[in-house]
Amino acid sequence: MHAVSIRTAGKDLTDAELVRRIALGEQDAFVLLMRRYNQTLYRTARSILRDDAEAEDAVQEAYMLAYRALGSFRGEAKLSTWLIRIVVNEAVGRARKRSRRAELIQIAGGPDADADAAEVNMDAATPEQPDHAAMRAESRRLLEAKIDALPEAFRTVFVLRAIEDLSVEETAATLGIAEATVRTRYFRAKGLLREALAREIDHAYGDAFAFAGERCDRIVAGVLARLGDLQARGA
Repeated sequence: MHAVSIRTAGKDLTDAELVRRIALGEQDAFVLLMRRYNQTLYRTARSILRDDAEAEDAVQEAYMLAYRALGSFRGEAKLSTWLIRIVVNEAVGRARKRSRRAELIQIAGGPDADADAAEVNMDAATPEQPDHAAMRAESRRLLEAKIDALPEAFRTVFVLRAIEDLSVEETAATLGIAEATVRTRYFRAKGLLREALAREIDHAYGDAFAFAGERCDRIVAGVLARLGDLQARGA
């Protein structure tokens, strides 16, 4: 199959077929594989590193490692699981080099990791109105900040389960932890996020329907103008 045909039939090609074609040296097949898994791998790396640029670098390095190791991929696990494991290892390695602290990211920590984790303060079919788009963007930034603030033991589990929609079984296999641990960490992560977002909303109550500034000045000016008219008629 020529490169053009690969691009045309891309969605119909299975992962196994892509791997076979990459092994034959078809670069367009590798491009297609990257576009298929870029978002998942980036989100995974980002959940560990909490840095956009470094997450991108980690994904690129993971692809290079995967490309060199494709000959050893036998399909015992899903390709997505295999790729996520590679990017998790790469991201954790980068985090360790960056931090050089005793407290390292515990992706496969023991049962005490959850108990000891500290709580942290934590439709395309129709065009979106500018104000709605701005509100959505602000909401997204707030949510991303709160996810970044999750304890390290919970963050990647939450991203894989809630954002990438991996099953409990897939998440456990990807991270090399027990399914019960995935359920516990996911439950705790959702609870921490709810609490953090609730605090943000509580703080915002005082600013709701803000009256200072231009609106206040406009109403005062309007009343003064009407009083002036009333006094003029009484005179």
